[in-house]
Amino acid sequence: MKKLIKYTAIFIVLASYISCETTDLDLRTNPNALSPEQADPNSLLNNIQLEFIDAIDGNGDGFGRVGAELSRIDYMFGRNYTNNYSPSDFDDEWQSTYADMMADIRVLTPLAEEANFTHHLGIAKTLEAYLLITLVDFFGDVPYSEAIQGIANPNPKLDTGEEVYNSALALLDEAIANFESDASAEPTSDFFYSGNTDKWIKAVNTIKLKIYVQTRLVDANAVSNFNTIINNGNYISSSDDDFQFNGWGTNEVQPDVRHPRYSNSYTVTGGEDYMSNWLMSYMLNNNDPRIRYYFYRQVNATPGTGTDPNEETLQCSVQDVPVHYLGTPFENIWCSLPNGYWGRIHGNNEGIPPDGFLRTLAGVYPAGGAFDDDRFEALSQGDGAAGLGAITPLILASTVSFYQAEMAMVNNSPLEAKSFLLDGLAKSVTKVTSFGSFDTTADLSIAPTAQDIASHAADIEAKFDSASTEDQWNIIGEEFFTNLYGNGIDGYNFYRRTGFPNTVPPNIEPNPGAFIRSLFYPANFVNNNSNATQKAAVTEQVFWDTNPASPGFPIAN
Repeated sequence: MKKLIKYTAIFIVLASYISCETTDLDLRTNPNALSPEQADPNSLLNNIQLEFIDAIDGNGDGFGRVGAELSRIDYMFGRNYTNNYSPSDFDDEWQSTYADMMADIRVLTPLAEEANFTHHLGIAKTLEAYLLITLVDFFGDVPYSEAIQGIANPNPKLDTGEEVYNSALALLDEAIANFESDASAEPTSDFFYSGNTDKWIKAVNTIKLKIYVQTRLVDANAVSNFNTIINNGNYISSSDDDFQFNGWGTNEVQPDVRHPRYSNSYTVTGGEDYMSNWLMSYMLNNNDPRIRYYFYRQVNATPGTGTDPNEETLQCSVQDVPVHYLGTPFENIWCSLPNGYWGRIHGNNEGIPPDGFLRTLAGVYPAGGAFDDDRFEALSQGDGAAGLGAITPLILASTVSFYQAEMAMVNNSPLEAKSFLLDGLAKSVTKVTSFGSFDTTADLSIAPTAQDIASHAADIEAKFDSASTEDQWNIIGEEFFTNLYGNGIDGYNFYRRTGFPNTVPPNIEPNPGAFIRSLFYPANFVNNNSNATQKAAVTEQVFWDTNPASPGFPIAN
């Protein structure tokens, strides 16, 4: 199902210069690769950026998608947590990170140092740091200090998660020094900031904010370190500085350069992905102005809600409500939603019926799909914005506002937290609604008005004002998850770090096993590294997760 993405948008992807990549990932020399002295720094950096986004969003099943599935931002297929993500599922992401991106960085480094291409190095180190902390967040202890040494050490030891986080912080400090230096030449391709080093420095500092938020349970200095960066002001506070990948295009074949959410939704056989029933229902019930940008409906009703049940196209429409959903808010959303929002609930593992031209598709944000203007037409390849304008969000200005809201709640300052919550919401809505213009086929006359947007924000504020402390955490979590549509890494981390929102639906399976606190190591890694041992269970917690063990935490298993 997975593929290693090598795509071209406005650039040419050259052959890989990895001198230690193999399909076994044991880091031996690849005789088919070019030698380091034959490599070009610009082509290497180009590859590094593509390999980075391949691990995050490759084919729609990278770390960003898995994090979203576990936090209910996206639909998760699978009723048993232990077996839901097999070790082999992450072979591609592991290869993209180690055998591809990090290996390319090791080849780039001496070439860039010799040529004084310091800004090339700054970009590479920033991306490496982001992926390092992501590896820890998903797997726990991982190789780093002995990794990418080729035949000198084909069995690198695992470093502790804390050690890897510290290495990432060191890389970020080095990246800032690189960006602040005078480079002899700029990169020919920068798919994030187009060569703007000031924005890169803000991104680096913002990744540090992410680290300090994530380690606040185990690091007594995390909150003060977080506040120091905020007080200095040199971080992503404006959407103009958002840390996002802008390299997707509209070409369909040889290669397909479209956003994976687009290419998995707009096909000749209809949609291939299901959207999350929880997220769609949450946004629908709250009149969220972003819903028409996130989701495109191909029909105006779903079986069992607005039209007759249909066993062929929606099997659950003729089934009884799961017993553990009875009397809960999920009783009415477990199968079908009103107004044609056709998705699936968390854990549903039914077969695939002939519903490709019925199910809800990815919208114009962030995938470059269609704006939902109530046309209720089945769409196919090339429809909507055809992938134009698509992004993969990494850390947005709105995300930072939710980091600040969390820190305010930890500091017992709910009024301050509410201010950050509303600020994050406003930034997100402004950004998302700006994407409507990419779909030139859409009728934007029904786009949310300024009054619609203001009313929605006022409703969220009123709910927060009248809520208990626990429900204030729930509201922050629900809105944070909604903001994170397109990359759920921060959602998965927030859910394990706080236990909120506890208002998301449990697995459709009443006994799914304990919630995944970290993932099994990739199969190729444990099979080919004598220093690696597979985890006994997915309940092992990463170093910054000191909360009660699963089951029982998070509450919605």
